[in-house]
Amino acid sequence: MFTGLVESVGEIAGVEPTNGGVRLRVTAPLASEVRPGDSVAVNGVCLTAVVAGAAEMHFDVGPETLRVTTLGGLSRGHVVNLERPLRADGRLGGHFVQGHVDAIGHIADLRTDAEFLWVTVAFPPELARYIVPKGSIAVDGISLTVALLGDGRFDVQIVPFTREHTNLSRARIQDRVNLECDMVGKYVARAIDLAGLPVKG
Repeated sequence: MFTGLVESVGEIAGVEPTNGGVRLRVTAPLASEVRPGDSVAVNGVCLTAVVAGAAEMHFDVGPETLRVTTLGGLSRGHVVNLERPLRADGRLGGHFVQGHVDAIGHIADLRTDAEFLWVTVAFPPELARYIVPKGSIAVDGISLTVALLGDGRFDVQIVPFTREHTNLSRARIQDRVNLECDMVGKYVARAIDLAGLPVKG
């Protein structure tokens, strides 16, 4: 379980093909605090470190994860968001993030507002029922609040600190992003489905 509060950014040092998947090599200061077998969220995707050293971590990524996330599009030099799991005695500063990506979206617009950055994210139709105004959503593993919600897109406002300390510092229009909707909303929607209740919207 993660919080969506990015601890560090890392850089892809290499992408090596394996039998059906890839091995990601990520350099980051956080590597010295990770041990083999530890979980780390990489751009919002929960992965297991198979190698960890003073400055570099390795993750094996299977074909299904490559298919349903943006990790298959990473190459040497890409910057990624990193977060270790929430400790039982830690503070929950963002929201509950599982590291299980629901869908891939893309950045449809970027605009500045004084020191702040507005990001418009386009999302596939199947996510519409889980996204609500003022609700939480993880974008590449970053816990954000939906400020505006439209037809197939939502807007989030990024404070300078978040922009400087995540991969949003390099965001460009049409960049693909991993989206994970609020876990609570997904359970509510599932309960409604099982109860056979009508849903408007």
